[in-house]
Amino acid sequence: MFDSLIERAATLIDQADALIVAAGAGMGVDSGLPDFRGKEGFWNAYPALRKAQMDFYSVASPDSFRSMPETAWGFYGHRLALYRHTVPHPGFALLKHWGERMPHGYSVFTSNVDGQFQKNGFDQEHVHECHGSIHHLQCLEPCSQSVWDADAFYPEVDEDECRLRNAPPQCPDCGALARPNVLMFNDWSWVDQRTAAQALRQQTWLSSASRPVVIELGAGTAIPSVRHFSQRVIQQFNGQLIRINPDESKVPTPRDVGLPVGALAGLSAIARVLGDRFTSD
Repeated sequence: MFDSLIERAATLIDQADALIVAAGAGMGVDSGLPDFRGKEGFWNAYPALRKAQMDFYSVASPDSFRSMPETAWGFYGHRLALYRHTVPHPGFALLKHWGERMPHGYSVFTSNVDGQFQKNGFDQEHVHECHGSIHHLQCLEPCSQSVWDADAFYPEVDEDECRLRNAPPQCPDCGALARPNVLMFNDWSWVDQRTAAQALRQQTWLSSASRPVVIELGAGTAIPSVRHFSQRVIQQFNGQLIRINPDESKVPTPRDVGLPVGALAGLSAIARVLGDRFTSD
């Protein structure tokens, strides 16, 4: 049964004229990134926050930067350093390789803020980060709509206490505390202009494809941003869906394919079937 699903998935890729990658949090698990599903998963990654009985929803909010900036930046600073040092798993390269060989190329939609697609060489003009990027900063207030990169900030984090030890970044315009340019919980001050520009580019690109295939990876239903995007593409742009998810692989139509495995396992299995049709250079 699984082999026949892989064959069908390979055929969808082979027949498509454009590749749309739709990636959720599960995409990074095979690269060794922590899984924040549920309090236990989050607290296993951040035991200091377990001690303080702080869950993901409370620390990942603008209010945490106002009330406890050292802890908030301890959490986000640790993540920033982690993502900078993480090596993307080989599944990223497979997706990039397939997309570059399609007549209309590829586009990425991701709810991840980790920048792993760009790190693996994906063209940043073809990536839409719907929740923003931890590699960019904005004013906490905000005093303006400015967004700037975080390259000059090197966080020093006490991991035992989840606290930032060095000075946090500041807004270059007003001197106030800066925060990551990511959409947090209860967030009414997120500056979305960078993400809005990405969305516009992606929408324009989508209108040029006639046979798009969506490969959705590690996107669950708890925060369904990625699933909603996949559904919109297959409905509005006559796309077909390959959903790779070990726990929630059910697909909306019989034309689509659901693979109940992790991202790397699913992509590697498809690559073996595609063989010479998408042989690497």
